[in-house]
Formats: sequence, structure tokens, C-alpha cells
Amino acid sequence: MTDLHDPRVAVYLDFDNIVMSWYDRVHGRNAYSRDRQRIMDDVSEPEIAERLERATVDVGAIIDYAASFGSLMLTRAYADWSSPVNAEYRSQLVARAVDLVQLFPAAAYAKNGADIRLAVDTVEDMFRIPDLTHVVIVAGDSDYVPLAQRCRRLGRYVIGMGVAGSTARSLAAACDEFGSYETLPGVTAPEPAAKSRGRRGHGSAAKERTPEPVVESMETPGAGIEEAADDPQEQATRLLERALRLSDPGDAEWLHSSAVKTYMRRMDPSFSEKTLGFRSFSDFLKANDDIAELEETGHERLVRPRATGNEEQARATSRR
Repeated sequence: MTDLHDPRVAVYLDFDNIVMSWYDRVHGRNAYSRDRQRIMDDVSEPEIAERLERATVDVGAIIDYAASFGSLMLTRAYADWSSPVNAEYRSQLVARAVDLVQLFPAAAYAKNGADIRLAVDTVEDMFRIPDLTHVVIVAGDSDYVPLAQRCRRLGRYVIGMGVAGSTARSLAAACDEFGSYETLPGVTAPEPAAKSRGRRGHGSAAKERTPEPVVESMETPGAGIEEAADDPQEQATRLLERALRLSDPGDAEWLHSSAVKTYMRRMDPSFSEKTLGFRSFSDFLKANDDIAELEETGHERLVRPRATGNEEQARATSRR
């Protein structure tokens, strides 16, 4: 393997998945399924053209994100490029040196059409190019879980990317790191249809944030999404509490906030404070000041679990 100081990255995009998922994110659940026939009949129909324009995927933002991990050795996008919807992207993909893998309609719309081809190519590339260090999978289906697990077993660092609300939890958990498309620089997430439950009374940061949908379970874009059992804010709070308690150094008490965030990402690769509407991890900690105590000195950010009555008394005694 190549030295990690010179990371080499391979990127694989299930293009239909990201296009359909973002369309649903912009226009509402199952919107692409409802509009599919009209899209196939005539993409120039004014209403359809306007809806497709609003749901345009910023391919450059995805590729730039992947390039932040190292040098891009290969980038492949899988789709039926004869489809008018996908054909709109061909020029910008070619301009970014993306290899367009053609999936003819019989395979492109059949179950696992892109999944199997993408998985076979990925495994082949890992053996053909043994110095690849990072694999970026842009998709949301749980069908990619075995691929992500195999890449990790073969020593690669796996980054997943999908659209919030259209990505299987199991896929996010199978990656070393998972990002939401709408958190990428330059991408503007649509306003949520309804505000989800939020934590109250935890400072001004809690009032400013705009909750985003949690990563949910689904098998195909735009279909079969189940309602999240828990509020994403509550899930993130429980994750923070577990990270603080499990990584509590005891006598040292204080932890670097970056170390806590890293630990949270290890437990849940889909965690991102920006997806929850916070500008920084410190803002997220301040909004959860009932369980986390933050100390900011200069450029250093330290955090520890908020002490209970007995713990606070014990800390005071130890300082005497």
C-alpha cells in the first residue's frame, strides 16, 4: 500500500440514485416515482423542466469533496446516459474526467442493475490498483453494505455519500465516514416541509438551527422510506452523551472537542453537526449544555460530561 501521506482515491457514483434521491429531497417524498413517466415522455415539458432544474445535482461539489481526501486516480459514474435526464450532465462529467459507464435501460431500471456492475468494478480495481487508499461510494442503497465492508476488510478507507432522508442507516454504519450531499459547499438544501422536534432551552444556538432529516432506511430512491423512529437531534444528543461517558479520561476530566467528534464519527459515521443546522461542533456542544460542559481558551476547545450533583461535589473536593 502507498504511504498514507500520499492518499489515492477512487470514486464510484450510482448516478441514478443520487439524481432520484435529490429530486425527492427537493420536491417531496416519492416525487420522482410520481413524475417518472412524465419525465420519460418529455423532459422539455415546462413544468417538468422547471422541476428538474430545481433538483439539479452539483456534480462538481461531489468530485471536489472526494478530491479533499487525496489524488483522484479514477472516477466512474453509472447510469443510462441515453436518458435525457442523465444526458444533461454528460458534458460537465466529461469535463471533470469522469468515466461514464453505460447501463442500458434493461439493466439501468432493473433491480441491482447499477449495484452489481459498480460493486464488481470496485473490487476489481482494488486488486488491479493495489495502492488505492480511499474508496468513495456515492449512493444510498443498503445493497452497497457488503461492498463497503469488503473494501474496509481490504484495508481501504471508505467514504459514503448520499442524500439525507434517502440513505440506508446500514450503509452509513458500514463506512468509515459518511457525508450528506446537502452539506457540501455550494449546495443549497431546500427548506424542510415541516419543522421536526428540537431540543428546547439550550441557548441561542438552539434557536438558530434548522433541523434536517435524519438518515433513513430505504431500498430504492423515492420509494419505501420509513418514518424515522427518533428525532435526529435527540439521536445526536444520545450519541454525544455516549461518546463523553465512554471516552471520559477520569482524572484528566477535560477532553479536546475534536477528539470527542472523532469518537462520535467512529460510532456513527453519518453524524454531522452541519446536517443538524449548526455552523460548528462547538455550537452543537453549546446547544447540549445540559450534558456537555465546554471550555474555550484561545484556540483550544475542551469538553467534559456535565457533572451531576455528587460528581460536582467530588470534583470540588479533589481541587482542594
